[in-house]
Amino acid sequence: MNTQLTELLRRLRNLIRIGVITQVDTTRGMCRVMTGNLETDWLHWLTSRAGSSRTWWAPSIDEQVLLLSLGGDLTTAFILPAIFSDEFPAPSASPEAVCIAFPDGAVMEYEPQTSTLTVTGIKTAMITASASVHVTAPEITCVAGNQITLDTPTVICTHHLTTGSLEVRKNGTMRGNIVHVGGEFSSNGVVVDSHRHHGVRSGDSTSGVPIS
Repeated sequence: MNTQLTELLRRLRNLIRIGVITQVDTTRGMCRVMTGNLETDWLHWLTSRAGSSRTWWAPSIDEQVLLLSLGGDLTTAFILPAIFSDEFPAPSASPEAVCIAFPDGAVMEYEPQTSTLTVTGIKTAMITASASVHVTAPEITCVAGNQITLDTPTVICTHHLTTGSLEVRKNGTMRGNIVHVGGEFSSNGVVVDSHRHHGVRSGDSTSGVPIS
């Protein structure tokens, strides 16, 4: 009777335990956990989705987790991430924000109090779509330290375009009225709006070539 009671108490204590990750096998999606003086065998961790839609976020070494043991048997336990600890404290103190902090220093956060989505600390961002990408806002600012490349057969600007300078390297066509104000308008070394010609005569004579 005492043996049965001892076993029952042991299983009750093992139903829910706190531990820290000691090893991670990302190929199998399994971890080992140190709980008290005991290190578990390889166990699966729980994820938010594992069907036709799946999520992947492997626990990290020394991350604090819960062990949920079926019937109190640690060999059948599942790992439930995660619990903040002194080593890995909460990345935000906002009561409403969703914040993800990565080990390389990158942070993704949405703060409802200011309706602001921020992504910082990343090196590269890639979006690949098979049909289209739409970005809509009253004002959009793109800042590049070196250059912005538009690699496409056609670039369409439907309204006014303001540019600090412009260089056209291949063929092009201008349609409609063009107004030039200030500065010089030069074509092949000839200032169009102020150049002169040789051999100008009255009547139906043809003037000479422009004087550059």
